[in-house]
Amino acid sequence: MAKKSKTAYVCNECGADYSKWAGQCSACGTWNSLSEVRLGPEHKDSRSANFTDAQAGYAGAAGAGKVQKLSEIDLTELPRIPTNAGELDRVLGGGLVPGSVVLIGGHPGAGKSTVLLQTLCQLSQTMPSLYITGEESLQQVAMRAKRLGLPADHLQMLSETDVERICHIAKEVQPRVMVVDSIQVMHMSEVQSAPGSVAQVRESAAYLTRYAKQTGTALILVGHVTKDGSLAGPKVLEHIIDCSILLEGTHDSRFRTLRAHKNRFGAVNELGVFAMTEQGLKEVSNPSAIFLQRAEEVAAGSVVTSVWEGTRPLLVELQALVDDSSLGNPRRVAVGLDQNRLNMLLAVLHRHGGVLVGDQDVFINVVGGVKVMETSADLTLLLAVVSSFRNRPLPRDLMVFGEVGLSGEIRPVPSGQERLREAAKHGFRKAIVPAANRLKNDIEGMEMVPVKTLAEALAAIDAA
Repeated sequence: MAKKSKTAYVCNECGADYSKWAGQCSACGTWNSLSEVRLGPEHKDSRSANFTDAQAGYAGAAGAGKVQKLSEIDLTELPRIPTNAGELDRVLGGGLVPGSVVLIGGHPGAGKSTVLLQTLCQLSQTMPSLYITGEESLQQVAMRAKRLGLPADHLQMLSETDVERICHIAKEVQPRVMVVDSIQVMHMSEVQSAPGSVAQVRESAAYLTRYAKQTGTALILVGHVTKDGSLAGPKVLEHIIDCSILLEGTHDSRFRTLRAHKNRFGAVNELGVFAMTEQGLKEVSNPSAIFLQRAEEVAAGSVVTSVWEGTRPLLVELQALVDDSSLGNPRRVAVGLDQNRLNMLLAVLHRHGGVLVGDQDVFINVVGGVKVMETSADLTLLLAVVSSFRNRPLPRDLMVFGEVGLSGEIRPVPSGQERLREAAKHGFRKAIVPAANRLKNDIEGMEMVPVKTLAEALAAIDAA
């Protein structure tokens, strides 16, 4: 007698599963996020068996079959696999780690498949590599490789969406690097739901991850993103993988940024910059020069700052536009910055700087599509707002950074010396910096103006 299929309810946000439907997920607190998933009759048993095999693979590969003291664990670093793309290696932390699983996401047309095809074509010249496509035919991928002029003599291709068959073929081919494009179209026969569903994405990723850990294969998964820019699928997918990176870029810009949001083998928030050309994605080794392409005459509201991205400073232009508001509630728009922080800083500007823009529309934009995650751009933002409000351009060779506190003090930021040296290398001759970030030895050709309060910073631009 055939066994009935079982039903479970899985949270789309955190991946927690329940036997009954509920309005709120008790694990993450999200409302109306549980989706019904039908499981095969032997799904639970086979999943348990696979996890047992994975644990056995870990024990054999890492020597973790017995209890050890922390001081006795071998600290020999795993050799990395260079991808021959400097910006990609930077984001990954130095290259691919054998047995690691990397998830790369991005909007349609961002260039995910292009950059991975370029990478594998180069890696296939020195090591066995396998590219698995589930969305495109082999002919489509071959046409792209020919158009980009890539070496295609040694790269092995497979068009398949069944995860069990993919792992079976991979065991015969034994690639050192494998790409699965994309995880949303993969499926397992024992999971009774459509490809792309919560259960299919979760189980397919877990099965592929177990294979990568057992065989030491560097696995790269391609994932789609939702409308808000987050990776589609259950949140547990990001807990399974070792590294999560996002390829960002707008359709009207030729530049793409690659940012790491999670990395067990390197720094997070590392940034890589690529340029989309007719020959594919080309790495940009000096991104500061790209983001500093300013007009001959700098307009009011334009100020350059230095943000710290992973392991290097990056110079970006921050623009502000302050205009009379025709609405009862003036607008506050921030692109590339936190809008809540903008509202807070405008209050500090009024209280401790004596500049009231409460009846003005304030628009803030970070040029080049860069997202500023740190607080070092606080002072730059306020000086740009004042420059636009007074319609007074600031000097072209001026660079500003510093965190602004609620009491109007200018607080120091980390890696101030590296930020200043990067600015001097690009021709900036004056810098307004926190007093605690002033260097003991001045940089040749650069004048540093240390400030302790917001009032001192406003006086410095008045004297500029």
